[in-house]
Amino acid sequence: MACIAQAQEIVVKGTVKAEDGRPVAFANISIPSEKTGTIANSNGAFILQLAKPGLVIFKISSVGFKSIEQKIEISAGGKQDIQFVLPANGSLQEVIVSASRKQETLDQVPSSVTIISPKDLEIQKSISNNISDILMNSVPGLGFSSNQTSNSGQTLRGRNVLVMIDGIPQSTPLRNGARDIRTIDPSAIERVEVIKGATAIYGNGADGGLINYITKKADRNKSGLSGKTTLGLNTQLKDAQHTGGFNLGQLLSGNYKKFDFVVSGHYEQTGVYKDADGTVISPTYGLGETQLWNAFTKLGFQVNDKNRVELMYNFFGSQQRSDYVAVDGVYPTKPATGVLGKRLGDPEGTPYNHNGSLHYTSRQIVGNTDLDVNLYFQDFNTVYYWTDSWEGGGQSQINSKKRGLRINLATPFNLGGNIQSEIVYGLDVLNDKTDQSLTDGRLWVPQMDMKNIAPYAQLKATFWDHFVFKAGARYENINIDVPDFTTIVSKNTKTGAYDVGGVPVTGGTIDYNAFVFNAGLRYNKLGYFKPFISYSQSFSVNELGRILRSAEENTIALLNTKAVIANNYEFGFSGTAGPVSYEANTYISTSKLGANYVEVDGKFQIARDPQKIYGFEMAADVRILKNMGMGASYSYIEGKLDINKNGKYNDAEDVYMGGEKIAPPKLTAYIRYQPLRQWNVRLQMLYAGNRDRFEPSTSGTYTYGKGPVSAFALFNLYSSFDFDTHSSLQLGVDNLFNKDYYLVYSQWDARGQNYLKGTGTRVNLTYNYKF
Repeated sequence: MACIAQAQEIVVKGTVKAEDGRPVAFANISIPSEKTGTIANSNGAFILQLAKPGLVIFKISSVGFKSIEQKIEISAGGKQDIQFVLPANGSLQEVIVSASRKQETLDQVPSSVTIISPKDLEIQKSISNNISDILMNSVPGLGFSSNQTSNSGQTLRGRNVLVMIDGIPQSTPLRNGARDIRTIDPSAIERVEVIKGATAIYGNGADGGLINYITKKADRNKSGLSGKTTLGLNTQLKDAQHTGGFNLGQLLSGNYKKFDFVVSGHYEQTGVYKDADGTVISPTYGLGETQLWNAFTKLGFQVNDKNRVELMYNFFGSQQRSDYVAVDGVYPTKPATGVLGKRLGDPEGTPYNHNGSLHYTSRQIVGNTDLDVNLYFQDFNTVYYWTDSWEGGGQSQINSKKRGLRINLATPFNLGGNIQSEIVYGLDVLNDKTDQSLTDGRLWVPQMDMKNIAPYAQLKATFWDHFVFKAGARYENINIDVPDFTTIVSKNTKTGAYDVGGVPVTGGTIDYNAFVFNAGLRYNKLGYFKPFISYSQSFSVNELGRILRSAEENTIALLNTKAVIANNYEFGFSGTAGPVSYEANTYISTSKLGANYVEVDGKFQIARDPQKIYGFEMAADVRILKNMGMGASYSYIEGKLDINKNGKYNDAEDVYMGGEKIAPPKLTAYIRYQPLRQWNVRLQMLYAGNRDRFEPSTSGTYTYGKGPVSAFALFNLYSSFDFDTHSSLQLGVDNLFNKDYYLVYSQWDARGQNYLKGTGTRVNLTYNYKF
């Protein structure tokens, strides 16, 4: 009897919450070893009696969340106030951080969001490890990959996108070298959050939205050391000689008491890239014969239940060492190819991209206010191909150093009645020093020194539990110091003489000050129909480096350096009805100033005509059977320029925007099937539609950005087989049917040197071992 009385005294009490702090109603709490358990109440609270003290493994699960297991030492006196936190399961209730600078679910966001989950990321990188390809196949509204180190033309809804790694900006408006998307290897990424449309809350550069790579973190609910070893081989099937490549990866993760860590390394060597006919593709900006390195670490210290410190560092490097030289093509009849030869200059690519941050979070630091502080840096260098554009030839490189601080606070407050409210506010501080020089020391763009201080505030109010209203503002205060410089002497494309440039320019300070706003409303009561409407602005400095390097005036004050403010109007909805999940939206984006590239006498200039971009996106997923599903997405974008600046876009003078901003229609589709519990198969399609908006010149040629795009469809295959709980094999086949096609980028570019075909069938075989 005494033993029974003692057992009854061992009582455990606690709560189950979601990652955003909300209680998880009716969650299941079980102890498998003792075959006992209970169900939480509507507030997530539970009471559980144990037969004996000791180390207990709890298992917690709930619909819409990932299940977790957690070890807790229970004394003879029981334990009170245990808190279990369930992570989202990657469905429509996915917890995101990029939309509002704090954790919340998609139901709380009145804008368009695409999440590439860990599972989807794993599938796509098994087909192609190029992050630009992964995004192209996963994000409606994002342009097509160039199959190169450059992401030229891969805009989001026809505008530039702000790329970040854990909130650290990779893009620079001072000199956008179109290499900001490919700045980290997918092996270090946990998931990708894509916020579409002008994004005021993140500031400079997010005209089309933002892409935030969220890096891996340790699972504190999993004890001991765990890891994953990856070995991959790849080759093309047509004329496979010299096309073989391989990759190696190692990830370690663990926690000890209050410490947790993740460490990973990835190395990849690609072979020669060939088209469907087995012809070597031009190596200029190419991904073939490239070495890639990525080293990542994240160290966390859980001070207590409310305070955490996290240190992150990521190194990315990619350089091409090719035995081929480029042979220009002839647009539109002959592709650019590669032949054996010695490439001039240094290896092309990104020798290094260093990112690091010190991140501190505190819940209820003062009252109910949460604090988030992120101190970060980025050091970036990228090198372009050798060219004779300058006397004696040379290679340009972009150097960028960023130092920044983000301070973010979130305070809930009571407006009374059925209104739950919160204000998110803070300050962004950024110093960006960027220049473009030749590798031999000649200066092309002087070092621009940008200081950006931006306070912001965002109000969220939830009415009657189902109406979510958001409104906010951000104030941009930017000054950029430009030193005196002389434009570099370059080649005259008409005469071949080196007599262009050499203009002395008096430097100075360029100041920008602007308020940008956003507001939106979402209704989320009906699971099958959750509509939203939103308006948001963005602010971005307009490619200052390109303006400076082609300056024909002798002072900064005379150059057209005005910023771009974009306005995004959007309506959309999402929902789930039985086995079907869907989303759709339509939008209009306008700006009084544009930033379109135009080619005049072989020289690029920036047109500042007003822009209007419009389009729509649709996506749906269907669970056909327990082991079968399918899905599809479609996105359409179009844009026009108001040439006579009268506020209308249908005058005879007005023209369509070029392909460097506006992508052709994009359709993706997939079908998945699981024949066995351990075997998964997925077939997916990417379709690029036609876009033909421009007439050729009298000589039958097209200028940059105006080439017609002809439709094509590509199919990819993914298959995985789990041998046991530790070992698995993945097969990815890119361009399954060896389609012979020209890249979207090469078609609208309309220049022989960039008239490239896509790669033929490429097979990737990957073995994974988890422990």
